[in-house]
Amino acid sequence: MTFIKEDILKALEQVSDPEIPTVSIVDLGIITGVQCHADSIAITMTPTFVGCPAIDVMKQGVAEVLSQLTSSYSIDVNYDIPWDSNRISEKGRQALKTFGLAPPPTYDLVLDLEILHKVSCPYCNSANTEMQTPFGPTLCRSIHYCHSCLQAFEQFKPV
Repeated sequence: MTFIKEDILKALEQVSDPEIPTVSIVDLGIITGVQCHADSIAITMTPTFVGCPAIDVMKQGVAEVLSQLTSSYSIDVNYDIPWDSNRISEKGRQALKTFGLAPPPTYDLVLDLEILHKVSCPYCNSANTEMQTPFGPTLCRSIHYCHSCLQAFEQFKPV
């Protein structure tokens, strides 16, 4: 059987981030490589942060999907090229917002620290927000407050 990369990515969309179940690991940009061979599939995953506690759960989810397609597959967790938040798809950004997380803004080449302070509220879209702390419940999130709707919210940090 010959596998097609787009079909593999579509199948892997059913694997959600364990911490943010509304977004797939494909849309988060964690799947950074798909190689299709005549009778096997090789997947490369790049976690959002080194030491991400969810990587083993995500890897298991990928293995479950691939095992439905073939018995010959490999999954490599690779840190050679660091993950960055520009890898999140538009669909992934919308899924983060649906979950109540402000999606990270895209940026060109240089990540200015000012970008951490200019965050729109995922609930009311107001820009009248402020960062409370850059340290959220996980390494990839910061805590913000919206002065318009009076909601605290988290932002998926731009990296």
